[in-house]
Amino acid sequence: MKKINFKKGFTLIELLVVVAIIGILTSIIIASTSTARKKGIDAAVKSNLAAMRNQGEIFYNTNTAAPNSYSNVCTNGKVGGALGVGAGVLTAAKANKLSSYGINTTGTLTTATCNDSTNAWAAEVPLTTAGLMWRADSTSASKQETTSIGTGRVCN
Repeated sequence: MKKINFKKGFTLIELLVVVAIIGILTSIIIASTSTARKKGIDAAVKSNLAAMRNQGEIFYNTNTAAPNSYSNVCTNGKVGGALGVGAGVLTAAKANKLSSYGINTTGTLTTATCNDSTNAWAAEVPLTTAGLMWRADSTSASKQETTSIGTGRVCN
């Protein structure tokens, strides 16, 4: 008859190896979700600003206060019965954890900005990668930039 060994179990080294493997897998998962979150934020910024290109054209064509003009298009509200692009710019800014956007100010690589004039407008919001901005403007452009809107500039 065989003798039964009741001293079976895991050794301390085996348990440490399992804990180490779980730790490595957890760090990989956390890194992957961080990348996905950043891509989601960037997609929200791009989507909101792309939609504002169309809104800018609607504003240009329906604004009764200054017909055929982009003046005050950066407003977060209505001007001459036409809705400005400000709400979309603010939504894009908030997607990247910014609480506001500047109107007709010098932009920086860490601030959201919308500048307008009679003949043109441009809005930009930083992306999650430092030094990159997403810009939409009255030329129907919606693109990534490495520079910000300067004083008095609305389009490249």
